[in-house]
Amino acid sequence: MSKLTVAIGSDHAGYTYKQAIIAHLEGQGYTVKDYGTDSTESCDYPDFIRPVAEAVANGEFDRGIVLGGSGNGEAIVANRIKGVRCGLCWNEQIAVWNRSHNDGNVLSLGERTVTQEDALHIVDTWLNTAFDGGRHQPRIDKIDA
Repeated sequence: MSKLTVAIGSDHAGYTYKQAIIAHLEGQGYTVKDYGTDSTESCDYPDFIRPVAEAVANGEFDRGIVLGGSGNGEAIVANRIKGVRCGLCWNEQIAVWNRSHNDGNVLSLGERTVTQEDALHIVDTWLNTAFDGGRHQPRIDKIDA
């Protein structure tokens, strides 16, 4: 089975973890596209998050990962794009539920809220958890309607 394709973007406050996640995923054979930012210099997160969400929504990438200081603003921006179901995850259990119950296709992480080690575990868990379907599917249909 081929690896998922992943779009990723962050603001300055998520840059360090973004770089670590890219290296981690590429080391596992994932195809990853970095939508920026390219440094820890202050910037406006919508400029980098919206393109990630749009790339997932239009089918260019299977999944997306967005990062910031808290991850809250990033999740809000991503969820403005029709077809995106972005969840802010701060532990592996939330990542499991985001995928298994909500068929989340974009993951939001806050660099100021979890350790880098935990962030990498959350990413792995999220990417490797399947959507349960079943009783959850009608709810997803209502979200996307």
